[in-house]
Amino acid sequence: MIIKSQSQKKDNENGLYIVSTPIGNLKDITLRAIETLKKSSFILCEDTRVSKNLLDRYEIKSKLISNHKFNETKNLNKIIDLINSGEIISLISDAGTPSISDPGSILVNECIKNNIKIIPIPGASAVSTAVSISGFSEKFFFNGFLPDKKHALINELKKLSELDQSVVFFVSAKKINKIIPELKNYFIGRKIVFCREISKLYEEYIRKNIDDLEPFEKEPKGELTIVISEKIIDKNSSQELSESDINLINSMIKKLSVKEITDFISQNRKISKKKIYNYCLKLKNEN
Repeated sequence: MIIKSQSQKKDNENGLYIVSTPIGNLKDITLRAIETLKKSSFILCEDTRVSKNLLDRYEIKSKLISNHKFNETKNLNKIIDLINSGEIISLISDAGTPSISDPGSILVNECIKNNIKIIPIPGASAVSTAVSISGFSEKFFFNGFLPDKKHALINELKKLSELDQSVVFFVSAKKINKIIPELKNYFIGRKIVFCREISKLYEEYIRKNIDDLEPFEKEPKGELTIVISEKIIDKNSSQELSESDINLINSMIKKLSVKEITDFISQNRKISKKKIYNYCLKLKNEN
């Protein structure tokens, strides 16, 4: 008996196909992705120049439509009309899975409103790749790109630091040194992995204790995927600083750095470093 796979039948239907593409090495593309792109009437590309390298490699001749964050809303009616007329449309980003910190969600929601079939073609993702090599908890929270403005950045990191799972986010290489001091403020005692150029020639994974982080001497190339380990919950730690601890901190706050006080107080006491650090930080700000 020959059983036809459900995916083959589905892949012949018209609709919107969300096609994952390689995040670096062009060999990291699935056979199904190649087949889908070849049969597509049009391929929506974040940057047609970038996508053409991949499409030429696999002799994919489908017509291209530029579809990026600056024109995706303008393109909506045209794309919906094409699909409703029976065309097969694929959406790809420059790398990885569309709609994950890349254009796509606006079109997906428009298709949902118009009862248009949306078919995902799974593949490469920097997020799952980074988590898989981190050694941290498989329970993770993906935050996309961090905000640019300092106030918003601090608020975001503070919220993320309270989560009890691994945290994943993207950072531009140009901005990494600006956020390192804030990472040290809010993720005391945790570990971090910087994933750079994943699957490319200069692929690199830098593993550090956050407490030991220092700014990069040379700006790393490309976009960084960062994974921070899960929050460590010490059941033996006391919940609050004692009155004697508070008095001791008050006497040292003008003489020592926050880190020095935190290290000193935590040596012989069952108090989380973060609790000590935050109290010191509050005193510093008040002064």
